[in-house]
Amino acid sequence: MEALFTVNNLWILVATCLVFIMHLGFATLEAGFVQRKNVVNILFKNSMIISIGLLTYFFVGYNLMYPGDAYAGGIIGSFGVMDWAAGMTPDYAAAAEAGDTYTGYSDFIFQAMFAATCATIVSGAVAERIKLVPFLIFATVFVAFSYPITGMWQWGGGWLASLDTPFYDFAGSTLVHAAGGFAALAAIILLGSRRGKYRPDGTVTAIPGHSMPLAAIGVFLLWFGWFGFNGGSVLSADPNGVSLVFVTTSLAAAAGGVAAFFMGYILFKSYDLSMVLNGILGGLVGITAGADLMTGAEAIIIGLIAGTIIPLSIVFFDKTLRLDDPVGATSVHGVCGIWGTLAVGLFGASAGVDQFITQLIGTLAVGAFSFASSFMIFSGLKAVMGIRVDEEEEIRGLDLGEHDMHAYTLAKEDGVFQLTSD
Repeated sequence: MEALFTVNNLWILVATCLVFIMHLGFATLEAGFVQRKNVVNILFKNSMIISIGLLTYFFVGYNLMYPGDAYAGGIIGSFGVMDWAAGMTPDYAAAAEAGDTYTGYSDFIFQAMFAATCATIVSGAVAERIKLVPFLIFATVFVAFSYPITGMWQWGGGWLASLDTPFYDFAGSTLVHAAGGFAALAAIILLGSRRGKYRPDGTVTAIPGHSMPLAAIGVFLLWFGWFGFNGGSVLSADPNGVSLVFVTTSLAAAAGGVAAFFMGYILFKSYDLSMVLNGILGGLVGITAGADLMTGAEAIIIGLIAGTIIPLSIVFFDKTLRLDDPVGATSVHGVCGIWGTLAVGLFGASAGVDQFITQLIGTLAVGAFSFASSFMIFSGLKAVMGIRVDEEEEIRGLDLGEHDMHAYTLAKEDGVFQLTSD
């Protein structure tokens, strides 16, 4: 029994490392999708988000999300620092006999990586025009309060988990991705579009990212990390459970990429790499809610629909609503997060009318709370200190304006490195 507990605990820690790698994936993806003059700013934000996320989750978020019996009505958890003593498991055999598969320390660090991931989703959507300090304040408040409150509704035994037909979100299509996607939507509504994106004559100007290789590397790192994101959510090293999740995760991602390839060509008459990359991510987000419930064929269907949604949703936000999202976070995480959550009521072992209604209630409630809380946080910051850089700084680039440095050395002239931006 001790050996079983050790193996299970070890897998949770390996999965934690894989989820940590997703932060590198987000950083490179976002860096590739922005202009060269804003790369340092993106990397800085991503470096700070993981740091802020771990600290705030330790001091506030973990207890809010996993309060045990210390919550009222299943709406909110308890305030306080992680219980350090409770993290220790002194008797492995007894823990395994009781059905435990990992220590409290492992649980904390695994869940903390998820919390920071949610805030990272917002980073790309607000890229190239948000002030650094207000964004970091938002990330702190969001990870400390908003994310763990909605996470507790399901994963912490809250009201969604207590419904007659319990809400189901295996690894976070709604609780992580849609929450982050709707927070991003609130932010870009208040922030406004990048300078020159929408012209007075109604035309939309494409602002291409500076490095598609970086963006592609980011997506492959995210796919790789998703094996820990979903595979670790089995919460043990169960051979059938983990291997099933690996297969459904990969099939949905592959199907998402293929569907985005076809839909992108139908819409744009070109082979758009950015759409394929986001289609892969859309498939991953879509399968995350029910990765442990689906057959291979069902995972493919979920991925195909997610990949089809991506180009349509991006065009809808960009051209119809005129909301500027440089990386497509609202579509990938928000829209596909909703789709993946609803898919649990349509496919797999839990499919049924009652389950679908519960899934709809849950994803709308979490999305609404995340949107409203983020809108209030950003509105307060906008009123007190402003959230958008001035026009001159946006033109010069946030790398110079916020950080006084460039991401790249471009040339050497007369023995001196000459640094320029876009």
